Amino acid sequence: MYRRPLQSAVRNIINVSASRTAFGKALEQEVNVTRALVACQLARSSSRPLTPCRTLQTSSQLSNVKETPLQASEEEVGAFTKLIEAMGFTGTLKYNKWKIKIAALRMYTCCVERINYDEFFEKCSLPDTLNSWFLVAQLHVWMCLVRMRQEGREGKYMCRYIVHSMWEDVEQRSKIMGIDAIHRKESMRAMTETFYAAIFGYDEGVLSDDSVLAAALWRNIFNRQCEDPAQLELMVEYVRKQMQFIEALDGDDLLLTGEVKWRPLSEENAQSILKVPSPTYNDTGL
Repeated sequence: MYRRPLQSAVRNIINVSASRTAFGKALEQEVNVTRALVACQLARSSSRPLTPCRTLQTSSQLSNVKETPLQASEEEVGAFTKLIEAMGFTGTLKYNKWKIKIAALRMYTCCVERINYDEFFEKCSLPDTLNSWFLVAQLHVWMCLVRMRQEGREGKYMCRYIVHSMWEDVEQRSKIMGIDAIHRKESMRAMTETFYAAIFGYDEGVLSDDSVLAAALWRNIFNRQCEDPAQLELMVEYVRKQMQFIEALDGDDLLLTGEVKWRPLSEENAQSILKVPSPTYNDTGL
């Protein structure tokens, strides 16, 4: 009894192969006829005078991804460098690694010390807790990560230490608040899951329309508890103008200084982009 399915399967395979052979012959004949017709058309068109075609109009405004010269250098990375980076090590970078680490710490410091958290708590009706502070801080850290990921291998190396500085700071703040080790470990685990889930949501939102970005902010910043649409509109506007502002910063200056100045949460003319001052870099003592 168990052989009958095998016999029927073999018969089906033979029938399918025969039909495929016949279909292949018919397809080959059709291809030959098509080639003959194309040859005739080319012979006719060669006798006609050529007319100039309209030039294709392109615009750089349609490009949403910032083109950087470091993208070409990523393609020139050798196989050995890719191998050691896959093993967790870092190859040769354009700048000194310690300078990039210090710049990463400065950039995270800008996300913490140059933000008016009380204004966010008031305008968004958030409680003044460690979790609310973390939600606002991770939003600005994410914007820095998006910008630095455009700077090639050096930018990705810097992103790693920005995130490392954030978790070190969160742990120290929880210790200062007197949270015991068990609850601190559980809180850190929950914040880690929240952070990486928020990154995916924000990435999708910044590449999509405002409704997708508003949904990501509603899930993360407001914890699905926002009854005022004006608060969501304010946060979407803030993220859009902040991303526009940070995109104008020079990549080399960010890799060496890590200095980021944030635009205010509420301003009259939010669509205008401010002229970015060039930062000064002093490597004395590094």
